[in-house]
Amino acid sequence: MSAKAIYPGTFDPCTFGHLDIIKRAREIFPEVIVAVAHNPGKKPLFSVAERVAMLKKATRGMKGVSVADFNGLVVKFARQHKVNVLIRGVRMLSDYEYEFQMALTNRKLAPDIETIFLMPQETFSYISSKLLKEGAVLGADLSAFVPKFIAQELSKKICHESTG
Repeated sequence: MSAKAIYPGTFDPCTFGHLDIIKRAREIFPEVIVAVAHNPGKKPLFSVAERVAMLKKATRGMKGVSVADFNGLVVKFARQHKVNVLIRGVRMLSDYEYEFQMALTNRKLAPDIETIFLMPQETFSYISSKLLKEGAVLGADLSAFVPKFIAQELSKKICHESTG
């Protein structure tokens, strides 16, 4: 088994569910690279640099966890880092369909790279970045879903977007 794994995603923003998956992956692999996708097609609220910075702060103190960004195919990024395992979080059945398609596509592109699905703790299984952004627009207290500093950044960003 590989000593390293990559956990790719948009992380816009990072949630307690994401952090739970990172911790679970780290229990299996000595090194986990959290890979922040540029993914402009998803129209992220936060820039790549902001998402990387928030993840670095959120994972500070997690031994064996590093954060990097990537643009393009995750399998190419994995090969560049000599990693043959991708971690994907699956919350609900609807996630599984999409993740399964992506895993099969990645397998076709790179048969030497394996995808492992991890489920977050049940208390985080319904959290999505999209719902959190919608909640932030409506003024919801998001501290139960994201680290406090991320809730503050989200609130500032939403406020700036609506006034800017």
